[in-house]
Amino acid sequence: MEKDLVISSRDEQGVQIALLEDKRLVELHKEQPAGNFAVGDIYFGKVKKIMQGLNAAFVDVGGDKEGFMHYLDLGPDYNSVSKYLRLAMNGDGGAKTLANFKIEPILEKVGNLTETLKVGQPILVQVTKEPISTKGPKLSGDISIAGHYLVLTPFSNKISISQKIKGSEERNRLRRLVQSIRPQNFGIIVRTVAEGKTVAELDADLHHLEECWKEMTEKLKHVSAPCKVHAELDTTTALLRDLLTDDFNSITVDSQALYDEVRRAVGAITPGMEDIVKLYKMEAPIFENFGIQRDIRRAFGRIVTIRSGVYLYIEHTEAMHVIDVNSGNHIKAGTGQEDTALQVNIESGIEIARQLRLRDMGGIVIVDFIDMAKAENRKKLFDVMNEAMRPDKARHTILPLSKFGLMQITRQRVRPVMEVDVQEKCPMCDGTGHIKQSLVVVDEIESNLNFLGVSQNEHRYTIVTHPYIHAYITKGGLRSLRWQWMRKYRMWLTVKKSESMGLLEFKYLNANGDEIEL
Repeated sequence: MEKDLVISSRDEQGVQIALLEDKRLVELHKEQPAGNFAVGDIYFGKVKKIMQGLNAAFVDVGGDKEGFMHYLDLGPDYNSVSKYLRLAMNGDGGAKTLANFKIEPILEKVGNLTETLKVGQPILVQVTKEPISTKGPKLSGDISIAGHYLVLTPFSNKISISQKIKGSEERNRLRRLVQSIRPQNFGIIVRTVAEGKTVAELDADLHHLEECWKEMTEKLKHVSAPCKVHAELDTTTALLRDLLTDDFNSITVDSQALYDEVRRAVGAITPGMEDIVKLYKMEAPIFENFGIQRDIRRAFGRIVTIRSGVYLYIEHTEAMHVIDVNSGNHIKAGTGQEDTALQVNIESGIEIARQLRLRDMGGIVIVDFIDMAKAENRKKLFDVMNEAMRPDKARHTILPLSKFGLMQITRQRVRPVMEVDVQEKCPMCDGTGHIKQSLVVVDEIESNLNFLGVSQNEHRYTIVTHPYIHAYITKGGLRSLRWQWMRKYRMWLTVKKSESMGLLEFKYLNANGDEIEL
């Protein structure tokens, strides 16, 4: 499977990252604004409130909403984490390396939070789920730091190997290598991408994680709660860390600064793969050039149409996501109703697996498939869904079809569902119900050109407009409106079309490509 990463930074929405598999959009990510919570961030917080009835606490981590942590979220190593925090705050005491650190007894699974935490107490926590709707971030006292090949888990001596690494010889090899480099009192989780890697590559990743731990320990000496003491990587670098494998075909970036940053990140994560990073230099937006913008418009929204004529209704509620499968004008007619239902359900299942990743839908998902009478067909659909969901890195569980034709899916939810507004204000009337005549729009464009010719000391301009207006201005060669305006106002005009602009919208760019405010 070929994988490509396309990164757009020119759009007003900020940095957007699209993951393509076999040239098909499967994931869309947006760079988190500075100051937002991200999964993996570690905070030096303060217990704000204890809810005895829930056996849970609210922790101030510096945001608008306090973080939530249940007793079970403290983790079995809470006593060791608490001791480490005291040592770090008082000036290390061996907390940097944990070489001489005495690990405390594990926390009992059944206990009362009021006996463990006190209001106002400082606490070290990690974000496990970003704020969603009216809820603040979900927190855990189980601390870990993720790298490309390894995850460092302090206060443990356990080595765990990813379940996706199947070969027993490879699992044993990795276990031996990691055991030889594992620092004392640090556990290690070996990630799937570590398969086949050398001890030098694993050791370099481990060294980086140890440095992160030491930096956090040093920071705890000087800060006061609430404060972020370890930041998860920015979205772009975190995706590269988690996704970058040998089957990546290209990473295309549309800005020089981001290009240099991504090359450095790729070189640090997988040395030798820097050449797959490419700089996009064309003037057309990168997402439009790669067809991603079109895919986004088709894939997001309440109704999603599949090429065969099948379509899905997707509804998001506070409690769950509901997907209804409709055959529409399905063109691949089978030998009977049962056969057609199976074809429609299989096509829908593959698209639903893509939609879950693309929208990052988490929690409970209920899918209403078309009813099938044969048990073997229901089993076949269940197998198709499992196979289609296999590339999804989020933890998920799929249940077989119920007797009502419903399939229940649970998928790990760590951030709000991706929302892309595919509806626009009417480009014809701007929401008023009345529009200008097309000739009036062209007259406005010409009037502005007259103003620019008089007020600006420039002679090169670009007009960006809807494809329909673009054609109206440019068709006719030397007799076109464009050439008439250039002769009349003694300036050089370039007219560009943009599918993202409304019919009556237009803008002007100067010779440097900057928009001119009129």
